[in-house]
Amino acid sequence: MNKMSTLVVVGSQWGDEGKGKITDLLSEEADIIVRYQGGCNAGHTVVKGDKQFIFHLIPSGILHKGVKCLIGNGVVIDPEALLQEIENLKKKNIEIDDNLFIDFKAHVVLPYHKTLDEIKEVKRGKDKIGTTKRGIGPAYVDKIARTGIRMIDLIDEKFLAKKLENNLNEKDTIFEKLYGLKIPNQEKKDILKKYREYGQLLKRYVTDVSLYLNKAINEDKKILFEGAQGTLLDVDHGTFPYVTSSNPIAGGACIGTGVGPTKIDKVMGITKAYTTRVGRGPFPTEMQGELEEYTRQKGGEFGATTGRPRRCGWFDAVLVKYAVRINGMDNMALTKVDVLSDFDKVKICISYKYNKEIIEEFPVNLEILQNCIPVYEEIEGWKGDISQITQYGDLPQQLKDYINRIEELVKTKVVIVSVGPKRSQTIIREKIFK
Repeated sequence: MNKMSTLVVVGSQWGDEGKGKITDLLSEEADIIVRYQGGCNAGHTVVKGDKQFIFHLIPSGILHKGVKCLIGNGVVIDPEALLQEIENLKKKNIEIDDNLFIDFKAHVVLPYHKTLDEIKEVKRGKDKIGTTKRGIGPAYVDKIARTGIRMIDLIDEKFLAKKLENNLNEKDTIFEKLYGLKIPNQEKKDILKKYREYGQLLKRYVTDVSLYLNKAINEDKKILFEGAQGTLLDVDHGTFPYVTSSNPIAGGACIGTGVGPTKIDKVMGITKAYTTRVGRGPFPTEMQGELEEYTRQKGGEFGATTGRPRRCGWFDAVLVKYAVRINGMDNMALTKVDVLSDFDKVKICISYKYNKEIIEEFPVNLEILQNCIPVYEEIEGWKGDISQITQYGDLPQQLKDYINRIEELVKTKVVIVSVGPKRSQTIIREKIFK
């Protein structure tokens, strides 16, 4: 049996697939968890015992004693949010100080990023993207424009003052010329003072994550790469422009951590048994009316970060097959199958109809996608409580038929089935780390 020590966990849909729970579960076997993209706009929810934890920047593996949690260079970090998250975990007696590391190349989210994010979203009017207004997009813009402030700058008090002054002056001009706003001088001073303090508080966690990980790979450590959001929110391969500002896909794990692609052993897609998305954008299998609201309430489909209600729809095999291809998925975890219990029939979208044409591959043209009609296949539903079932063979035959059909359509195997929010409510069909 070939040994497997590096695994990328990636969302197969529009995010919110339950990556937090699966990452937490896999953390029991892992030595290191590393987050490779996104910011505190993402929220991973984990239930441990009778406690619920919501993670925004720190990998959920922090709940496991001895597991090292890393934040890679591909993440944009809001220092205030990160420090608050650290403080909240410490209050719950979760050990942080020897288990958390942040890459010195990771970029920093600043107050002017949040201001820009909000202003631009308001200005879009009816064409809003649905940003969380956490400043993530503008922070990535500054990164690409080569004006961003990195963690290594944040912890250098002298260099931070010079770079922050330049950036504040530039943003002040932008605010004034485009939006008629002005950053008061006192506010500029307050930002510098506050972010100097943040830098000194976070200094102890800053390291070279790429070096750390490559040494660990050479030592055969088991490493889990954790993405935020999902494939269809990828800035390059998602439903642009209704996307995030980074690369959640599996390839982003290499860019966002400094680990070469030949070092990745496997990719697991986290896939919800139905489909959800937050915010605007095309959604071919979206339910309507009472059915959508029933699914939303039963599944608790409200954003972990914003509380926004998620749009709900039937399983879209066209979309997930695309995600399998884009990510090179070796297998999948199927989550929230319990939410579909007690439906008389469950539907799977097997193709789209556009005008008179049947489309079997996910269209990259947004105009086409917005006007696609889903072609459904109906499968008998399953009845009763499945949340305490621990063996795959004990699942209702109708549910196994549903899973088998998904596997056939998306062309990858379901190796984990989640039948409830708790860690114990999980069926493992195949050992993940070998």
